Amino acid sequence: MRVLVVMNFGADPATPQRGRWVVDQVEALRDGGLDVDLFSFRPGKDQYLPATRKIRRLLKRTSYDLVHAHYGLAGWCAQLAGADPLVVTFHGTDVRHRVVGRMSRALTRKIALVAGASKALFEEEAGRPGLPLPEGRSAVLPCGADLSRFGPLDRGEAKRELGLDPAVRYLFFPADPERPEKRSDRAREVAERSGAELLTGGGIEPEEMPLWMNAAHAVLVTSEYEGFGLACLEALACDVPVLSTPVGIAPHALRGLERSLCLGFDPEAWSDFASSLLSQPDPRTEGRPRAEALSARRMADRVALAYRDLLPEADETALSNSANSGGARVSGGDLGNDWVN
Repeated sequence: MRVLVVMNFGADPATPQRGRWVVDQVEALRDGGLDVDLFSFRPGKDQYLPATRKIRRLLKRTSYDLVHAHYGLAGWCAQLAGADPLVVTFHGTDVRHRVVGRMSRALTRKIALVAGASKALFEEEAGRPGLPLPEGRSAVLPCGADLSRFGPLDRGEAKRELGLDPAVRYLFFPADPERPEKRSDRAREVAERSGAELLTGGGIEPEEMPLWMNAAHAVLVTSEYEGFGLACLEALACDVPVLSTPVGIAPHALRGLERSLCLGFDPEAWSDFASSLLSQPDPRTEGRPRAEALSARRMADRVALAYRDLLPEADETALSNSANSGGARVSGGDLGNDWVN
């Protein structure tokens, strides 16, 4: 089976981390035996028409069994270029944004499979409508955490490699602070109240992200909404405590986990919890088993099964490699299936 993956997060030095989760999924699909090409372009109003033309040329030049676009606007480019069948995975802002969300919902009527990065994207959230659930044409297809990159590291060593003060205790806000829906103001308030120094993401290279997470006493996910919330899982893969609002995967990934908190933002409660972690020399949580249940490899298996459902006549050899791994079922014990079914 040959697949073209399209995403509108091309290389951007200002935000190198964005879109990495799609690249991780593509690499996992290739490891599973699928022939996958990736076409990416930078977001921006002046980029969508040229991207559509380039995708059209790709489709004429190469015989793809299907096209899988990530994010609604990239999905429109693929649809207008003639992609058929077309799978689109929606990730959050493309559903919750007032204008782009309407465009995404219109797109769902024109594609073979409507996929959400989490079950929550098919539901209303804070007055923002979710994706429609077309019968027989919907699925939950997250990207998952890359466990080959994210894992526990010595906190002191991580600080040394990053040139951070070994005596200072840090909290880490992994998102781009310029994105308003991520609410970096909340993270700053927690850091100020708890007496910690705040580290922020946005311009961090993907390969360095595990160091930043391990250097911190806790990771703060203060978002108003998340499609999936991969940073939560990546922190858990490092056994780093997480404080998160109840968005995306967090309510399920953090449920019953010691030294982690999933709670609507309350400055006092969050700051008290952060202070309790900062008072410990090396707080850790048993988060890696949760991340393993939702790894990039397992989620890629899930995607491959969705492809097989769309194209039952496709190359069974490559697809069965993924299906037989068992990861696509996401049993995951502690998490169960309630967030994907």
